[in-house]
Amino acid sequence: MAHITATPTVSFPVLGTIGRFFAAIGNGLVSMGENSSRYRQVQALHALSDAELAERGIERENIVRVVFADVYWM
Repeated sequence: MAHITATPTVSFPVLGTIGRFFAAIGNGLVSMGENSSRYRQVQALHALSDAELAERGIERENIVRVVFADVYWM
């Protein structure tokens, strides 16, 4: 006795193209954000110890607020 299983394959190449388009936009936005000077400043402040931040008058949970204080009202 032979058994045959047929599984239909349905492909939507247009959906893959649209997905790649939006993925490229997202990757571009991430790249822009990571290359900004403010992002690098936040990363540098996060690398400091709590004592070094205290010398600068910054608490660790307020780093982003300090860096973006002139842009956003928080």
